[in-house]
Amino acid sequence: MSKRKRHDYPESFAHPRYWSTWCAIGLMRVGAFLPWRLKLWVGTAIGELVWRFVKRRRHITETNLRLCFPELGERELARLVRRTFHANGIGILETATGWCRDPEHLRHRVSFKGTEHMEAAKARGKGVLIIGIHFSTLDLGGALHSLFFDADVVYRPHNNPLFEHFMTKARRGIFGAAIDRHDLRGVVRRVKGGHAVWYSPDQDFGRDASVFAPFFGIDAASIRLTSKIARMTGAPVMPLMFHRNPDNRTYTLEYLPALENFPSGDEVADATQVNAFIEMAIRKHPEQYLWLHRRFKTRPEGEASFYDQR
Repeated sequence: MSKRKRHDYPESFAHPRYWSTWCAIGLMRVGAFLPWRLKLWVGTAIGELVWRFVKRRRHITETNLRLCFPELGERELARLVRRTFHANGIGILETATGWCRDPEHLRHRVSFKGTEHMEAAKARGKGVLIIGIHFSTLDLGGALHSLFFDADVVYRPHNNPLFEHFMTKARRGIFGAAIDRHDLRGVVRRVKGGHAVWYSPDQDFGRDASVFAPFFGIDAASIRLTSKIARMTGAPVMPLMFHRNPDNRTYTLEYLPALENFPSGDEVADATQVNAFIEMAIRKHPEQYLWLHRRFKTRPEGEASFYDQR
């Protein structure tokens, strides 16, 4: 979090400026304990409202999905856009559940495949770098993962200090440590110390942090840090998939074998390999991905933005 943004907020959490944040935290705590069917209904309703009234996010989502799934007709595309908002609305309630409740109460709802791949990676004794993905189930997936394996997490601090405090405290209850995404030394130190660190490299962090590599056939600014951490630590890089099943009541987590020949010494080749895994995982349940963010925000020199509205 930038100092400038942090200084925009009062120091005391009792300040009236935080009252709306306290209300949001309270609603999340209530939402975490709702009956399952009601959670799904409330989450879907939230997604429907955002789809109807937040036109900028709908435009971004439509643009992303049109670029990545050009084979879809307009009617199919419109359905997928709406389902994406519904899934991400449910994701708010899933996040609340992951942060505010003991994940043990969901053990009966999760199946975990490929655990032998993680065991083999841990046996190398060099720590593990886990590739997560920004699905709507991200934070609940982390809580469910903690039922089977310990891990740290790399995260982006929130600009609101109160919500940052709430979020970080919740994540530290799930993970061994919550590491600021800018703290490369902290990540490397934890991996070298033999820890597994969950890291999500599927967002656009700008030109300086990225190379351009194909993602759904489009040049996308892709983070170099994944291969850099692997090179600095010698840790295996483990692809992790997690999603809500079609019954909307159960979840599946799955480890795939560690990436081969990674890092290769070629940052573009490494980013391409990571993107290929992310793309494969998204194609299984495309509506559950966070298409609401501008994945293709940074363009190669001379290319116009995909997101300009005319």
